[in-house]
Amino acid sequence: MKDSQSHSCCSFSADKEKKTGKKKSVTIFGYPLSIFFIVVNEFCERFSYYGMRAVLVLYFKYFLKWDDDFSTTIYHTFVALCYLSPILGAIIADSWLGKFKTIVYLSIVYTAGQVIMAVGAINDITDGNKDGTPDNMTFHIALSMVGLLLIALGTGGIKPCVAAFGGDQFNEDQEKQRSTFFSIFYLSINAGSLLSTIITPILRAQKCGIHTQQQCYPLAFGVPAALMVVSLIVFIVGSGMYNKTAPSGNIMVKVCKCIFFAIMNRFHNRSSQIPKREHWLDWAEEKYDKLLIAQVKMVLKVLFLYIPLPMFWALFDQQGSRWTLQATTMDGNFGLMVIQPDQMQTVNPILILIMVPVMDFIIYPLISKCKLNFTPLRKITVGMFLAGLAFVAAALVQLQIDATLPDFPSSTEQQAKFINMVNRSIDITAGKYAFQLQTLQVGLYRVEKRNILVTTFGDVVAKPEEGANAIRFFNGFGMTLNITVGEEGFGNIVSKNMSTYVDVPQGTAEFVIKNAAGSTCAFKREFGFGSSYTFIIPPTFILEENDIKANSIHMAWQIPQYFLMTSGEVVFSVTGLEFSYSQAPSNMKAVLQAGWLLTVAVGNIIVLIVAEAATLPDQWAEYVLFAALLVLVCIIFAIMAYFYTYIDPVQIEADFANLEPEDEKKKNLEMTKKDMVENHDEKKRRSSNEGKIHRVPALLVN
Repeated sequence: MKDSQSHSCCSFSADKEKKTGKKKSVTIFGYPLSIFFIVVNEFCERFSYYGMRAVLVLYFKYFLKWDDDFSTTIYHTFVALCYLSPILGAIIADSWLGKFKTIVYLSIVYTAGQVIMAVGAINDITDGNKDGTPDNMTFHIALSMVGLLLIALGTGGIKPCVAAFGGDQFNEDQEKQRSTFFSIFYLSINAGSLLSTIITPILRAQKCGIHTQQQCYPLAFGVPAALMVVSLIVFIVGSGMYNKTAPSGNIMVKVCKCIFFAIMNRFHNRSSQIPKREHWLDWAEEKYDKLLIAQVKMVLKVLFLYIPLPMFWALFDQQGSRWTLQATTMDGNFGLMVIQPDQMQTVNPILILIMVPVMDFIIYPLISKCKLNFTPLRKITVGMFLAGLAFVAAALVQLQIDATLPDFPSSTEQQAKFINMVNRSIDITAGKYAFQLQTLQVGLYRVEKRNILVTTFGDVVAKPEEGANAIRFFNGFGMTLNITVGEEGFGNIVSKNMSTYVDVPQGTAEFVIKNAAGSTCAFKREFGFGSSYTFIIPPTFILEENDIKANSIHMAWQIPQYFLMTSGEVVFSVTGLEFSYSQAPSNMKAVLQAGWLLTVAVGNIIVLIVAEAATLPDQWAEYVLFAALLVLVCIIFAIMAYFYTYIDPVQIEADFANLEPEDEKKKNLEMTKKDMVENHDEKKRRSSNEGKIHRVPALLVN
């Protein structure tokens, strides 16, 4: 119903209330006020989810101290659960609690999971000796895993409910407003995703802690948890304005029952004497009507095309795992600002906002003008191919990164460093190895472990974590020195001794050196990302030795692979959903939505299998492996698409509707003939048994 007064923007709508059973709703500019709460709820929830997910793999690597492979495995296990649980959420909402209660209850579970994640990231809880390292890492791992499990159940469970619940707020005559709502709803998802992937990495990079200052993962998880609390409160506040439809049964359950009955019925009638039927689903005709069976056939035809699609998602979702880990070994200095490795994920939503209109208004019209038949299935094929190219680009970047990494010693080797602090050259012999060092010269040599009996000072054997720079000092001065950089200290370094490594962030660092007499001197040094330096202090001046060079490959080199992946996503994902909906019966679009989400879950499971099974020594080789697998799957899908015949579900359903009266007439005619035969048999039985008394068992009477 339109506004009761043309000059008023706010009114109460009760249009078709008696027919639809919907309550009066406050409207603003023709839109139910209740959708405001739903849009805000979705924005906060998406901010919460993507914000937490943006820093998750780095939390595994740097806080829980897991290696890259195990961090990737757990990350993709979590994502897979997030896309498996929507099926459970849809069944609960449609068959038991209804959409409103499902959203509220699972949002509480979701919020609890986010809070537990934030608490589990506080290292001071178990840091009894106040050294900055948790004493009981098992406790933090347990909290993190419980939190992630609750988040997966919550975010996945409400995923199929929120958008549908928003659609329920509109009357039948508000199709235009409903369409606009879904556009705004999708915009809120992307806005939440974009802002969170910018903000939470910044929060993570802050220093916080009670005993020691470290990367602030509690804040990075705490803010998404707070947004989830806001999301839940906003949604509950609007409760009195919502149209809440009662559960009416889940179509997915009905489809599964139909398929199961057809399989079992075919199994029980597997005798060669029983006539075969045109399609195996036709064995469900004894229990289900022909229209439902025809609809299930259409759905299964599309689901069959879904089989190769998980491979695309296996590559796509590695933006948050492998690609983020790749960025940790790159230079994030963009001049006026420094980009954190996990912030590179923002390139994807930014490019989506650009690429969607570019594809719709430029690329597709140009292809159409060239008179090329760019069908939906061909678009999906191109999208998969672009994703494969993105991983080829990632492999090329990785090769450049590997060329800049130091050659660390193997497990059977020992790296030895010698510093000549005397005013003459010296000769050094270590087993069969012999070398000469000039005054103040530093020599680095790779020898077998058994040839070096004593190692006084150990070098770093891996790139410094989180883009920091590992710095240490060798005191060749004649007295004890105390050295500080900012709030960090190297402690008192006695003469002819080496300090421990201290992590210094990217940027300009000022070192202050104080001797036992109280004299001080200071010097500044500019650092990049991931370098390692040993500063040698001879009696007269400071000499630096570069152990590991700073990251020299710029993060901007990741943009081409993000561009290719996002282009593939726009062509693949948007077209895939559009194709699925066009080929699905009107009442079974939710089934295909569940199937589509299932392909995402399976794709993440594929990553788990490859990450654990493929023992490739180089990361670039793994990228090439994934690209090759996707190209292979792309070829298989192209062949399947070639033999696919497009259908019109609306026309098929209309044809069945026209056939129903004829079927009903045949059914009535058969029943009439059956009744006539039964009546004739009854008359014969009565005449032949006239005068006799019969006792009918009570069981038959009942």
